[in-house]
Amino acid sequence: MLQEYSNILVPLDGSEQAGIALDKAVAVAKRNDAHIDVLAVIDPGQFGYNLAGLADGDITYQLVQDSEAYLKETVGQIKKDGFDDIDFHIRMGSPKPIISQDFVKDHHNDLIMMGATGLNAVERVLEGSVTTYVQRNALTDVIVVKTDLENTQVEK
Repeated sequence: MLQEYSNILVPLDGSEQAGIALDKAVAVAKRNDAHIDVLAVIDPGQFGYNLAGLADGDITYQLVQDSEAYLKETVGQIKKDGFDDIDFHIRMGSPKPIISQDFVKDHHNDLIMMGATGLNAVERVLEGSVTTYVQRNALTDVIVVKTDLENTQVEK
């Protein structure tokens, strides 16, 4: 029997690979009559606590506004293309535990689909990738997307 998924989580960070993972998640959701939760995680700590004297609240506010605009545009395009069972969310904190555990618990996701690499190369070198962490610690199945809809490998 084939595995059917009903609630797919797709973390987005603005990278090309995350966008391709979303494209594939939409295809999976259509086949499974599933819901998609798109998630952006804002980690204010990655920028330090006081960027050149700027108020942390102002930086956080701008990050949330930028993320919301990006997610609205992305989800809006998917809805325009005919898939409506999709919502977006923004969380604050460390992406690794939020994606792998916290959000999944709160929203009862049964699949996480994400790109093999994201935007933050420095974090990958210093702490390991978010994708690797999620693969090891997720409370549900994880599909790491490495190819586009035509199964052509995505450049890293």
